[in-house]
Amino acid sequence: MENKIERKGQVIFSGYKYGEGIKKALKLSPQDILFELRESKLRGRGGAGFPTSTKWMLTAATLDPEKYLICNADEGEPGTFKDRVLLTEYFNLVFDGMVIGGYTIKAKYGILYLRGEYKYMVPDIEAHLEKMRKDNLLGKSILGKEDFNFDIEIRLGTGAYICGEETALIESLEGSRGEARNRPPFPVNRGYMGKPSSVNNVETFANIPFIVMKGGKWYSKLGTEKSTGTKLFSVSGDCEKPDVYELPWGTKVSELLELVGAKNTKAVQVGGASGQCIPKSQFDRMLAYEDLSTGGSIKIFNESRNMLHILKNFMEFFVEESCGQCVPCRVGNVKLLEGTEMLLKGEFTFEYINKLKELGRTMKIASKCGLGQSSPNPFLSILENFKDEVFNQGMEE
Repeated sequence: MENKIERKGQVIFSGYKYGEGIKKALKLSPQDILFELRESKLRGRGGAGFPTSTKWMLTAATLDPEKYLICNADEGEPGTFKDRVLLTEYFNLVFDGMVIGGYTIKAKYGILYLRGEYKYMVPDIEAHLEKMRKDNLLGKSILGKEDFNFDIEIRLGTGAYICGEETALIESLEGSRGEARNRPPFPVNRGYMGKPSSVNNVETFANIPFIVMKGGKWYSKLGTEKSTGTKLFSVSGDCEKPDVYELPWGTKVSELLELVGAKNTKAVQVGGASGQCIPKSQFDRMLAYEDLSTGGSIKIFNESRNMLHILKNFMEFFVEESCGQCVPCRVGNVKLLEGTEMLLKGEFTFEYINKLKELGRTMKIASKCGLGQSSPNPFLSILENFKDEVFNQGMEE
């Protein structure tokens, strides 16, 4: 499968030679690699933005000899398709990054948790992994290093949005219903099969070979001080050139809109359904962890779009995808959807809407996992940023 990539950047799409990162990594000690990762300030590209070096250090520090390195390729966030591109055209980066990770944290087992809808990718991925084994880049005594044995297997998900959350993903891997676990203990101490496990995003692994080859200091100079490196953005919606773009962190929303050919833009949803919906007045904000954090989804809406229709679509999604385990998420999303439908019909009171806003803020604090903590975001941001349209449109046609 060939993807049309509109904008290639300084890291992931800059060109890479198969196996080069692994060869360089095995000349270093795991401690050296951890140092370069810390210098790079690389943060997880799945959306949470947890420092990768910290996660790997904590996993490496555990005494249990059996550890797991898991690649989260569930990619269930609406509007996100960057990981699909990486897994269809950039195998080298992702799996070389996993091998380097296995060496660094002293894991023998790697698992690619692949979104069920991406089942069609399996034959090509398996063929690439087999090539790596034949080239001694995977398997036993990798590149002659007697004490380094590491292999990767593929596991398919079953289509649940909640399994993008790392502990729910682990539950799914173990054959249980995908539900978030209570933390602590954290996966770095007790993860898959009760063993120390590091769960990282596809894009996170794709950055690793470059950091090993060029150094953490080089990487840290890209982007902003708190958001280093580049980011892959899945851009869709009302624009001339929807696709995947690699841009440095710190890029302004207005710059991205110009790049993709967006015209008469009313709103931009940053971070998928669970992200923030911003109006024109905020298009000078920058895409970065310290401002508009995102796992990569950018959805563009022009002036023809009805913001309440968009909000209803998002809330229906969350009602459907909530695992139902905790009350704030299970009940709260239903109530926010009911409030959205009341707004569409013009049958609401401001007192009730204010109570729903308070409910949304409570959900962000009291929900057990990231789904319930982030699902109120579109409700709160759309009602705040598009209040004139929301409260003045009257009855739905």
